Amino acid sequence: MISQTLQLYKDAYSGLSRRIWLLAIVMLINRSGTMVLAFMTLYCKHLGFTTEQGGMVVAIYGIGAVFGAFIGGKLTDTVGFYKIQYMALLLGGIMFIMLGQMPTFASICICTFLLSMCNESFRPANAAAIAFYCTPQTMTQSFSLIRLSINLGWGIGVALGGFVASINYHLLFWVDGFTSIGAGIFLLLILPKVSFGEQIGTARKEHHPASSVSALQDKTFLVFLLLATLFACCFFQLFTTIPVFMKENLNLNEIKIGTIMAMNGIIIALIEMVLVFKLEGRRPYLFYMAISSILMGVAFLCLNLPLTSGLIIAVIAVLVVTSSEMMGMPFMNSYYISRSNEFNRGQYTGLYTMAWSTAQVIGSSGGAFLAVHTGFNGLWYIAASCSFLAAAGYFFLLKFKGRTI
Repeated sequence: MISQTLQLYKDAYSGLSRRIWLLAIVMLINRSGTMVLAFMTLYCKHLGFTTEQGGMVVAIYGIGAVFGAFIGGKLTDTVGFYKIQYMALLLGGIMFIMLGQMPTFASICICTFLLSMCNESFRPANAAAIAFYCTPQTMTQSFSLIRLSINLGWGIGVALGGFVASINYHLLFWVDGFTSIGAGIFLLLILPKVSFGEQIGTARKEHHPASSVSALQDKTFLVFLLLATLFACCFFQLFTTIPVFMKENLNLNEIKIGTIMAMNGIIIALIEMVLVFKLEGRRPYLFYMAISSILMGVAFLCLNLPLTSGLIIAVIAVLVVTSSEMMGMPFMNSYYISRSNEFNRGQYTGLYTMAWSTAQVIGSSGGAFLAVHTGFNGLWYIAASCSFLAAAGYFFLLKFKGRTI
C-alpha cells in the first residue's frame, strides 16, 4: 500500500521540464512571504479603519490588478514573458515596503493601487511562461506544480504572517517586499533568458491568419470568463470577510486564523498534484469547474453551521474551500490556455487575470458591504447561491459549448 502510494506520487510529478521546476522554486520563494493581502482587512482595522474601509482597500488592489493584468498581457505579447516576470517581482517588492509606511487611508489606497498594478502584471507573463516551458501533455500538471509551490508558500507565509502580525503589523510589509525582490533576483539567476523571438519562434513557422485571432472573438471563452468571475467573487471572501468573521464572530486570534488559513496551502501542496494526475482526461475541464463551484457553495453554508466551537466551524469551512480549489482551479488554467496560441496567449492570460482582478474588486467591496448591512449569515447564504449559480453555468456551457474541450 505504501509503495503504491509512493509510486502514485512519483507518477504525478514525472515528465515535467527542468524549467517548470525552476519556475516553481521562484514562486515558492515569492509566496513564502505572502502575508499582506491575507491580513489587509485586519491591518486596516488595526489602524482604526472600519471593515468597509478594509474591504475597500482590498477592492482597490483588485482595480489596480485589472490594469496590471491588461498591461502585463499586452507586454507579454510584445516584449515577452521573461522580462515582465522579473520586473513585476522587483517593482512589486519595492511597493510592498512603501505601502507599509503609508500613514493615511488615502495614501494606503493610492499605494495599494500602484502595488497591485506592478504585482499583478506578473500573472499573465507567468501563465505564458508555464505554457512555453511545458508540453500539451503536461500542461495541467505544470500549472498544478506552480499552484503547489504558490500554495505551499502561501501556507508558510500566512502561518508566519499570523505570528508576525501578533508582534507588529508593519513587519508584514517588509517580509513581503524582500521575498518578492529576492524571487525576482533568483529568477534572473536560475532561469535561462528567453527572448521574445524565442517565445514566438515555433509559432511563427506555423503561422496562418487565424493564429492571431483576438480572444474577444472567442464567445465560449467570454462566457467562461463571466462564470470564473462569479466563482472568484465568492472565493475572495477567503481573504477579506472570512478572516474578520473568524476574529469577530468565532473569537479566534491572529495566530489561530493564520494557522487555519495555512491549512489551505499545505493541503493543496500535499494532494493537488496527485488529484490532478488521477482526474486529467477522465472528464471535460468544465465538469470539474462545476463540481468545484458546488463545493465552494457548500463551504459557505458550513460557516452558518450551528456549532458551539468556532474553531471547528472555521476548520470545516476551510477544508471544503480547499477541496473546491483543488477540483477546479488547475483545470481553469488548462481550459483557457488550450484555447490560445503563442500569438494571442497574452490576450487570453490577460483577460483571465483581469476577470479574477475584477472579482477581487466586486467580491471584496461587496462582501464587506453585505457583512455590514445583512450580517455574516446573510453574506454566506448569498455567496453560496452565487457559487451554485456558477456551477449551473458551467454545466450549461459543458452541454452546449464544451463537448470537445
